[in-house]
Amino acid sequence: MNTRRDGHWSRRELLTNLSFAGGAALLGLQSDVPAAEPPTETTRVRLYQKPSICLAPQYVAEEFLRTEGFTDVQYIKIPGTRDIESALTSGTIDIGFHFAAPNIIRIEAGDPIVMLGGGHVGCFELFGTNRVRAVRDLKGKTVSVLELGSSHHIFLSSIVAYVGLNPAKDINWVVHPQAEAIRLLTEGKIDALLAFPPETQELREKKIGHVILNSMVDRPWSHYFCCMVTANKGFVKKYPTATKRALRAILKASAICAREPERVARFLVDKGYTSRYEYALKTMKEMQMAYQWREYDPEDTVRFYSLQLREIGMIKSTPQKIIMQGTDWRFLREVKKELKT
Repeated sequence: MNTRRDGHWSRRELLTNLSFAGGAALLGLQSDVPAAEPPTETTRVRLYQKPSICLAPQYVAEEFLRTEGFTDVQYIKIPGTRDIESALTSGTIDIGFHFAAPNIIRIEAGDPIVMLGGGHVGCFELFGTNRVRAVRDLKGKTVSVLELGSSHHIFLSSIVAYVGLNPAKDINWVVHPQAEAIRLLTEGKIDALLAFPPETQELREKKIGHVILNSMVDRPWSHYFCCMVTANKGFVKKYPTATKRALRAILKASAICAREPERVARFLVDKGYTSRYEYALKTMKEMQMAYQWREYDPEDTVRFYSLQLREIGMIKSTPQKIIMQGTDWRFLREVKKELKT
């Protein structure tokens, strides 16, 4: 009996029916690549789960991870960005997407994390009231963030500094949970906020504020990774083969997300990663280019954000020091050669 519904696939179909993306040959993966490597040093890998649609490659990667030798693939629910940082630092999770700019701050602070490659370019959008038509208009305005030092605050600080504003002096920062901030934006009681999918789709659909900046299309943000594939340093040091295999699985999943947005959106809903198919589909279609990880240089991203953060006093280290201390591109170089298009 065929239990597949039209337009749906299960995790098992995601693996066995690679024809939805043109098969393994289209991805450039030779079937004997994993077999030619040493066996993975551990059969367990832990990623995180949170309600952000742009994390789709992490979820789509599950069956690819199993083909790479991980028999115990765990997704640990993480409520917030700071919790992701704590989980990566402590080794509660081994690998996953995390924001580039906050990564840099944690690396300078000595956290045992390492960036392995680019996750996706852009996903955040800056929304404002009619009082704000451009980023420069934020001078003297009230902007809501989850907390000072959060990813929202760090990215927004970089954005306003890029246009010549001083984030410490020119912005009136207020702290609110995101749902409360959206309500305040609706009522005109704050001037702007930063949002991530699926919030961005909801704000646009409900016509709450308007988009001032979209990091997927507006330069320079559209040329740099928003999220990086980031791992616990101890995991990388102890399990180098497992690290490479996990990275390869995630990057293969990114290719699927770029090529099959409709089916990925349905997969996310069917597996309970998000509830609104229309929001998931919009995100997947909008991020098709964002998942083209080959097209951008992760080291350029680290250099760009390091310079930005140093200029506004959030770090003291040079970009080169951050690159030396907190990146490891050797696995990415190998995987790029294997996953030839």
